[in-house]
Amino acid sequence: MNKTTTETLWNKALAFHGHECPGLAIGVKACEAAAQKLGIGVSDDEEIVCVTENDACGVDAVQAIFSCTIGKGNLIYRGTGKQAFSFFNRADGRKLRVCLKPNKNSDMDRSEWQEYLLSAPVDEVFSFSEPAYDMPEKARRFETIVCEICGEGAPEHKMRLENGKKVCADCFTGYTRGW
Repeated sequence: MNKTTTETLWNKALAFHGHECPGLAIGVKACEAAAQKLGIGVSDDEEIVCVTENDACGVDAVQAIFSCTIGKGNLIYRGTGKQAFSFFNRADGRKLRVCLKPNKNSDMDRSEWQEYLLSAPVDEVFSFSEPAYDMPEKARRFETIVCEICGEGAPEHKMRLENGKKVCADCFTGYTRGW
């Protein structure tokens, strides 16, 4: 993508996120890479799915640029802590994992790092591979079950059975034996 395209994506993500930072730049460049390599764009529904391995600023870029959101079911958090994003295109089944390469320029300050991220070619910034897992299923609807302890409702797949009662995750006391 050219500099004008990067600037357009940056401005869109910045308006959503609220401030400039290198983390947002990582997300913008990850989206730019996915758009280049998979030919994807804004997701009106669940056509594009992103599995993010972090909960940092770059995820806001994915939301702003591709319209992937937790509410629509096409933004899924997989907490490895890595600056990695897996993109899936439901239309053609293509998928791509985009992972930030280790920073070899650790002498840069935050603003220099941000500028580098925004101006460097995506192949210099990221490594690319195929995700090790299949495309996530489409979002499903579940029946709401009322917790027999607190009286609050939760979807059936999040409920537990404890002492013969249907209980939510907050009321469940769990059982572990040390491991």
